[in-house]
Amino acid sequence: MEKKWRTAISWHFDHEAYVRGYKLADLIGTLSFTEAIFLVLKGELPSEREKRVLDSIFVSLVEHSIAPPSVIAARAVASGGNSLHVGVGAGILAFGEAHGGALEGAMRFLQENAEKDPETVVNEFFKEGKRIPGYGHRYYKKYDPRSLKIMEIAEREGFYGKYCEFAGKVEKIIEKIKGKKLVLNVDGAIAAVVSEMGFDWRLGKGFFIIGRTAGLVAHVYEELTMEKPFSKRLDEEKEVEYLGLSPRELPERFRKRD
Repeated sequence: MEKKWRTAISWHFDHEAYVRGYKLADLIGTLSFTEAIFLVLKGELPSEREKRVLDSIFVSLVEHSIAPPSVIAARAVASGGNSLHVGVGAGILAFGEAHGGALEGAMRFLQENAEKDPETVVNEFFKEGKRIPGYGHRYYKKYDPRSLKIMEIAEREGFYGKYCEFAGKVEKIIEKIKGKKLVLNVDGAIAAVVSEMGFDWRLGKGFFIIGRTAGLVAHVYEELTMEKPFSKRLDEEKEVEYLGLSPRELPERFRKRD
């Protein structure tokens, strides 16, 4: 009879913990954190090249200032008197399609279309009114410096193949069609490289969560140690525009109720 829960990730044999078949005690002090992440996600140990590429990806994701929704959420929740893990959890829950979610979409876009003609693909997306994930950035208009660095490392380490080439072609075709450049952003670059490494697109949000959680921990810790509780309350006079009705009287028929 098939059991309700199944896993191939880890197990205990004779009261010893094993991860993907390797004794956990043997991995401690032997693997780097990135190598351990690769192992649990992929099922095998990475090569030196794979480790260096994945290292660069996680570093590119670790932090991006105080303004993103995840940091605002994390610090606001911590400001309400909650502990570190609650604030970090709130920050992770703020990840969505507009913040952190594009990596999964970009991976899926590349993995489903890289064998096709890029110009046909782009035209079809625009004809259907679809946005192509992994392109465009609020601040970077000529190029995303993080993307350039990641692609440079990927090429140097031998992970610049069909997905990276397709991603670059799509950037040029978008500019040709729209008449303005939408840069291949860091989500698009990472999507191309991890696709080259053989990771499934459904892990996309996972990469972002793994990389950014360290930054969220730092922000929540800073909030807890540098700020007073409730410090993130809005100043209603300066920061809020009220769009509702002016004060009014409750109708007589409601006031007479016991």
